[in-house]
Amino acid sequence: MDIRFIPVIALALMLAACQSPAPRASNAAVPAASAAGEYDNHEQVWSARENPALIAPPHVHVTVEATPRTDWTIWRVQLDATPPIEASWALRTSDADGALVWLPHRALVAGPGRGAAFDPAQWTALDACALRGRATARGVQLAADASACAVLAPGVGPMAALLPLDIEREGDALHVRFYVDQARGTDARESLRRVRRYEGWAALNGAGPTAAADSNDWHTDRKVSLGNEGGRYALAYRDGRPSGYSLLLERLSYRDGNVPVLKLSVVDDATGRTLAYAWANPEATSIGINLGWVQVGLESSATIHPASP
Repeated sequence: MDIRFIPVIALALMLAACQSPAPRASNAAVPAASAAGEYDNHEQVWSARENPALIAPPHVHVTVEATPRTDWTIWRVQLDATPPIEASWALRTSDADGALVWLPHRALVAGPGRGAAFDPAQWTALDACALRGRATARGVQLAADASACAVLAPGVGPMAALLPLDIEREGDALHVRFYVDQARGTDARESLRRVRRYEGWAALNGAGPTAAADSNDWHTDRKVSLGNEGGRYALAYRDGRPSGYSLLLERLSYRDGNVPVLKLSVVDDATGRTLAYAWANPEATSIGINLGWVQVGLESSATIHPASP
């Protein structure tokens, strides 16, 4: 990612902090809990790289974790910068005067509890950065007052760059405008999509691409796992040594977005060059490739491990 995003962060943090009591919780928590999962803007970054006329957005990965409290979720935001930046926010969902409110909290302790160990007392509210909006048939639309949030930013530190100022979720799509995006223009935001994971196996011949047809020196890995939004998996020999080849799984759109595909590639790690690839429908539950010297079979994790009714 372009390191120009780093000085922008320092420029964005200007003033001092203040806070107040959190709003009451309600059944408005349902939209927040339903957002749980992984999201990534791999295709947005890829599209900008393919079109020099576009300003490349930062690569962002967001993990939304449910908690035992249905009105709370934890958002872990990872920005691919130099050096990388990461922030975690606990978002409490409530309603106030008929509006849906997502109130971000920052951690008061190092390593706050997750999952069953989640404790709201380990987090403090950032009231000036509260996002307000409404629930829609397929998701939510919320926005914060950027000017009010700027008062809190310096007290939060560098992580404030990853405070969400605008969130729109519809189905698997998640559009977020972070604090740092203000420096890129009024419309700058990250367009992420829910990550769907695939599992399976890969068999690699020890002789690589020059392997003879009758060679039986196969190195098989039955624990391959990667996400469909730019997930990468390094192939290794049976003794653990890196093979120099990786698998890349991407959901992309060609022909001006009119042809969405799920693309599985075999990549040469040394050059970054794609040696071969296979395409499938983006909704496919399985995908594979056979090049003779490397064979791969993947299946959707949701198919392998169906949710309980």
